[in-house]
Amino acid sequence: MLTTKRVVIATICGFIFGLVCMYLASSNPKATESLSTAMKWTIILSRTLMGFTLGISALRLAWWLHAVVIGIITSLPMAAPVVHDMNIAIGTVVLGIVYALLTELITTVLFKAKAAGRK
Repeated sequence: MLTTKRVVIATICGFIFGLVCMYLASSNPKATESLSTAMKWTIILSRTLMGFTLGISALRLAWWLHAVVIGIITSLPMAAPVVHDMNIAIGTVVLGIVYALLTELITTVLFKAKAAGRK
């Protein structure tokens, strides 16, 4: 059964990691141009949706594997526009997995809000 506690905690974690991700993306001192406001909001919303997706997902996987799968799936749309710079694209997906693992760890292990169908 889907619990409100899990969805809220995972979404809040996703939002916080979205802020972290946006800060990291805009912290390049050698950047020729700064991130646009639209891109900053896209980063925040993408990571918030990752948290929401983790919260509502009912995949019957171990919590860490669940996080890896959702992290990859939700990071690919952010990595696609920068695929010409492979370092940034790979970093986007890897950090998406890290943010998803941390979100799932906080939600499932720390707050004990298990996903639907898991014991």
